[in-house]
Amino acid sequence: KCLLPEPRNPRFCLHRIIKVTAKTAFLFILPQYNVSVPTADGELVQYHYGLKDLVTILFYIFIAIILHAVVQEYALDKINRRLHLSKVKHSKFNESGQLVAFHLTSLIWCLYVVVTEGYVSNPQSLWENYPHVYLPFQVKFFYLCQLAYWLHALPELYFQKVRKEDIPRQLQCIALYLVHIAGAYLLNLTRLGLILLLLQYLAEFFFHMARLVYFTDENNEKLFNVWAVVFVVTKLFTLTLYILVIGFGLPRVENQALEPEKGNLFSFLFNHILFRMSVLLLVCLFQASVMWRFIHFQLRRWREYWHEQSSRKRAAACAKQQAKPLKRDSGKQGALGNRLPRAVGATSLQCPKAGWMGLWAAWAVGGVPAHGPWMGFKISSNPNRSIIL
Repeated sequence: KCLLPEPRNPRFCLHRIIKVTAKTAFLFILPQYNVSVPTADGELVQYHYGLKDLVTILFYIFIAIILHAVVQEYALDKINRRLHLSKVKHSKFNESGQLVAFHLTSLIWCLYVVVTEGYVSNPQSLWENYPHVYLPFQVKFFYLCQLAYWLHALPELYFQKVRKEDIPRQLQCIALYLVHIAGAYLLNLTRLGLILLLLQYLAEFFFHMARLVYFTDENNEKLFNVWAVVFVVTKLFTLTLYILVIGFGLPRVENQALEPEKGNLFSFLFNHILFRMSVLLLVCLFQASVMWRFIHFQLRRWREYWHEQSSRKRAAACAKQQAKPLKRDSGKQGALGNRLPRAVGATSLQCPKAGWMGLWAAWAVGGVPAHGPWMGFKISSNPNRSIIL
């Protein structure tokens, strides 16, 4: 019951309710831990991470589930009804369709953030003034939304009724994305993480787009070739950036102490060369394993392609070889027909089709059987009647 000095004014009660719940709503909707950082142009509002970010991530997990359902209902399901795909292809089509929408959105968003923050025009900013404890609003909000999306993918495995055979692969993919995004966020490597996500999402977008095109037209595999080139280029850039930032950039930065009040909980570990080299070694081994699997997949694909082409050539050569003896046999039939009486020669002998060797034909004239070199026939009084059995 609302006790108001003006009980006849419902707007006042509504204003009090909104005013009380506004702080709680902002906790779910907006990033927390904002601070005013003095700059040459004045004060600039920036953010650092904390435990309240989990509440914001939880809210955007529900938003991601709703958007996932909208894309599925109003786009993918309508396309699936027209294509009439099998269950396996239907599941992969839905997966690629959702990821194409997400990767395209994240790609545009990430590119906008990278360009507006000046990380592309000034590559040294990737390691200068490390650790990057304070983040602009758009950078922190981008990371929170990325974590929310990949966490929402876990309940979606149940909602989408994913096959048991595909669950381990998708869990591995989700775990890798969460580890890399959360690692960049907690280790204050957000600037490097933005560039790496931009490269990764570019390659993934072409891959899932190629799969969608392949499901609609199985003879169209051109986008897979484009994806292969983009994949190799992005992996080379990724490895180069890791070596440049972790191997050469961070050692030049002044030592940073542990400062929990500023959000610097883990970045001080990069002061130790052993930790830096361990991270760099793990990254290089992971990228090498990804490239090895990619090369192995491409070699297997090329072997299957050349095997299919050679099989087609052998089949065409066999068809030509079978056609030559048939021409010689038809010549013998013509000579045999010339030896017959006029009534017999007037009839037309039907040549057997390729692959009919060993069958015998009958040519009915007068009910008297006569046998040729490899085929039998009957002679009939009707010269226009010929039957091949």
